[in-house]
Amino acid sequence: MPAVMTVEEREAFLAEAHVGVLAVEREGRAPLAVPIWYDYEPGGQIVLWTGRDSVKGKAIRAAGRFSLAAQSEELPYKYVTVEGRVVSADEQPSREQALTIARRYLPGKVADVYVDGALTKESVLIRMLPERWLSSDLGKDVPAEVMRAVEAQAADPERR
Repeated sequence: MPAVMTVEEREAFLAEAHVGVLAVEREGRAPLAVPIWYDYEPGGQIVLWTGRDSVKGKAIRAAGRFSLAAQSEELPYKYVTVEGRVVSADEQPSREQALTIARRYLPGKVADVYVDGALTKESVLIRMLPERWLSSDLGKDVPAEVMRAVEAQAADPERR
């Protein structure tokens, strides 16, 4: 059975570069759930960069809170979800702040080109203070020989 991560493990995992899935409540509709790039340092705030008038930006400001999920795509599977209140939603990002987020996902000059094209006067940084966490690490409670067998099977298309 998957095990809950420690505080240090979940914060370190979230600080890695994962495409997050943002979930935010919307009046009269299903919650909005969309992939998003984010920045996070252990013990800090979740930082998003989006457009002020984007669907995400409007929904986050209206709700005043959101959740973010990040997961590994490879064995052993892990995930972290965090939810909390928005502490800032109107700060215009500097080029360096936008680059900090973009460089988590894009290499060197590609991040520069992306930011130069995507950073506008309508861009905002949204900051969330983490309040509640959920996490799981499939590899923690699974015996090493079982994980090796699962990994071998996943790597061999003939055995699937």
